[in-house]
Amino acid sequence: MASLQVTPLPTRSSGCKNPLSVRCSSGGGSSSSPSSVSIHSDFDGKVFRRDIIKTLKENNYEYTWGNVTVKLAEAYGFCWGVDRAVQIAYEARKQFPGDKIWITNEIIHNPTVNKRLQEMEVKDIPIQDGEKQFDVVDKGDVVILPAFGAAVSEMLTLSNKQVQIVDTTCPWVTKVWNIVDKHKKGDYTTIIHGKYSHEETIATASFAGKYIIVKNMDEVTYVCDYILGGKLNGSNSTKEAFMEKFKFAVSKGFDPDKDLVKAGVANQTTMLKGETEEIGMLLSLKMY
Repeated sequence: MASLQVTPLPTRSSGCKNPLSVRCSSGGGSSSSPSSVSIHSDFDGKVFRRDIIKTLKENNYEYTWGNVTVKLAEAYGFCWGVDRAVQIAYEARKQFPGDKIWITNEIIHNPTVNKRLQEMEVKDIPIQDGEKQFDVVDKGDVVILPAFGAAVSEMLTLSNKQVQIVDTTCPWVTKVWNIVDKHKKGDYTTIIHGKYSHEETIATASFAGKYIIVKNMDEVTYVCDYILGGKLNGSNSTKEAFMEKFKFAVSKGFDPDKDLVKAGVANQTTMLKGETEEIGMLLSLKMY
């Protein structure tokens, strides 16, 4: 009988040597301004955007300018984990004004934020032939781990180099790592809802033992049908076809005939929560 495990665990640290704890503060104060702005030579884009947001909020998140109606989602902007990561990264430059600072990936997927970090002389780890070139990092340099985290191999490499780590990994990401670690200790295969090329999923998979990454309900349905021998929707494939389909999305030595007997679910935190829940429900129903 197959079994499925979905168990949350408390957050843990990333395992890096001497992680830096940076306290951040933000300046306050808000200013009021008219609900309409004339565009002229002194146009300030930030003020313009602020005024639009203010007007929308004051009008039940919907406002019409001329023949254009704009609606604003009640929940918008960066999540708490991203805000935290960006503030820590900015603060790192203040804490280490004369040091060489590197970052292992984009802090977040936002061109404005990443450009500002470049202007602050926070350098990307160069990539050659798909591999990060950590040889450019010297002992004592400062290295930022982004909100999505970093793979175990990268963290070990940096630890051996005796660099100063500034860990901005989102605590919700490290919570997923804890779940994956529990799967590994229990000899469960981790079914990761995510994109196999995304840096967060790469990091999460590095904490797993056996794993398979599924992007959506179609892919997990395919997996379930393989488990059931074609009794779900008839898409049952050969073992060779299965491995070809998931060749970039499974752990080394993965065997679908042996490694889908006992499984747990984890997710890339940027995927839709509702879809992750549906994936867990489908697996739970079909693996018992």
